[in-house]
Amino acid sequence: RYEGREDFAAVMQPFFRNTLLPLDSNGKPDLSFFAEDCFHFSARGYAEMAMALWNNMMEPVGEKQTYNNFTHDRSKLKCPKPEKPFLSTLRNSGFRDSDLNLEKTEPSVPYWAVIVAAVAGVLVGSL
Repeated sequence: RYEGREDFAAVMQPFFRNTLLPLDSNGKPDLSFFAEDCFHFSARGYAEMAMALWNNMMEPVGEKQTYNNFTHDRSKLKCPKPEKPFLSTLRNSGFRDSDLNLEKTEPSVPYWAVIVAAVAGVLVGSL
């Protein structure tokens, strides 16, 4: 829809696609990343997501990280470089005239798994 425009771009940022639940040193879910309801992120969780989103915006299309490793390390932030001082889009990532497949792809997780996880989360949260 926006591929031909010079003044606007929409770019999917897949940093959360393959993210796993952060674990503590005992191998249990690290609840410091979540709010009291165990569903929404805490300030720490939102900080991690913000860093992952920022890094995704700096990465070229086709090379974007699809996970977040929850290391709480500010040094992992990616900065613009003098030769590329802008957010990465399809056009400036070198895909302007290529045959990059923008069609919908099958999700990597079946839809029913999301429903089961949501129901389990509600049940665990209510207990």
